[in-house]
Amino acid sequence: MVKKNIAESARVAGDKPELLLVDDDPLIAESLALVLEGDFQVTVAESRTQAKALLQKMDKVPFLALVDLGLPPAQHLPDEGFALIDELLALNHNIKILVLSGQSEKANIQHALTLGAVDFVPKPCDVKLLQARLNHQMMMLEAELTEDEQSQSDSSLLGESPAITTLHQLIDQFSDTPFPVLIEGESGSGKELVAQYTHDKSDRSKAPFLTINCAAFTAELLEAQLFGYTKGAFTGATTNRAGFFEDAAEGSLFLDEIGELPLNLQSKFLRVLENGEYYRLGETRTRVSKARIIAATNRDLKEAVRAGEFRQDLYHRISVLTVHVPPLSEREGDCLLLLKHFRKLYSAGASLFSLHKDAEKLLMEYSFPGNVRELRNIVIRLGAKYPGKKVSVEQLQAELETNILIQSSEDTDNEYMRIKKALSSGTFQLDAVLTEREKRFILGAMRLTDGNLSKASRLLGLNRTTLYSRMQRLDIDVETE
Repeated sequence: MVKKNIAESARVAGDKPELLLVDDDPLIAESLALVLEGDFQVTVAESRTQAKALLQKMDKVPFLALVDLGLPPAQHLPDEGFALIDELLALNHNIKILVLSGQSEKANIQHALTLGAVDFVPKPCDVKLLQARLNHQMMMLEAELTEDEQSQSDSSLLGESPAITTLHQLIDQFSDTPFPVLIEGESGSGKELVAQYTHDKSDRSKAPFLTINCAAFTAELLEAQLFGYTKGAFTGATTNRAGFFEDAAEGSLFLDEIGELPLNLQSKFLRVLENGEYYRLGETRTRVSKARIIAATNRDLKEAVRAGEFRQDLYHRISVLTVHVPPLSEREGDCLLLLKHFRKLYSAGASLFSLHKDAEKLLMEYSFPGNVRELRNIVIRLGAKYPGKKVSVEQLQAELETNILIQSSEDTDNEYMRIKKALSSGTFQLDAVLTEREKRFILGAMRLTDGNLSKASRLLGLNRTTLYSRMQRLDIDVETE
């Protein structure tokens, strides 16, 4: 269990908390490392690539991260910093990420917080203020780790909406089956918690529950982590080591971001699913895994199959039992129940804030692009800023990434008349209209990003492969970067 392992690590006597500092300016990085080393064990990286390489060599993921947005190779854009926030949370969803950046436009601040960063400090910064904010986040982490574990693990599954009720029913139905379970859902919706809950309700609950994120490792390192290796199997393999399939024993192995599993590993993984057989790297003796497999993805695996990025036979094997985790926007009022839960959980003894009625209405209408994770961070920020106070619409709006667009009755009437006229023409074809609008948005995104497919896919909220497939279907020239 991730939280339990972190708690045990955090309470080792005499240890300073580890801090990952990612900034491409050597003067800033060296100065901050020198100032902060009294309170933290500081690891410095100058790019997202270097940060990932350092993390893969570390025994544990740091509790805190201080990240610049403008990182090589595109220092003038926030994209690398945004991507690093996603990757750090994939490695450890409990990590506290503070952004320290000169790219402090409101849109960048809100998007970083929506992705899961807990604070944003503009450059140039007051060092004492930065130290105070880092220490505050460390205190918040310690407070979280002392909370009741069951309360933590069930938090995103609280609710009374039909969508969450259906989710609980599926978990109850699937928990004791020996077959793989595929959990689908948007980032931040609580897929890992569903996996943990599925394990906890099963007859394997007393056996290990292990988690590995397929997007967090290189193909070679992921293979070694999953299957284990023998001494001398590759450079650096100085001892024999069991892999996740072996360590999970008769418990559950949760593979997060299964859609990112490299193609060359998919055939080996399929063999384990079919008959349990696998080999440690460098070994010829067959081993057998008895672990129950739970996988999760926020990708459209059918699209990945069509694009040749995911094996069709593997998709059919892991999707026999499928659980869809609804986004928070589809959970009809659950946001208020979750707000009350998080408000109490993160109050740290302070007086609780409350929402004005109109602010409550705004929250109910908000789309929550960052799902439950975003709501949690909104509650933490409101609790820190307005303890014991009534939060207004304006104060709440400042914490949201997107504004709610409310059309006037005149605009609504005009739109209705345009739709009525089109439907009455006798030549209206919905598919043609939707196709044309889709094409216009894709062309617009490609123009805004100078033809960069990865950046355009992020603007459109699509996976890169999905965008590529749609461009081919719409006969749009594809010139990848």
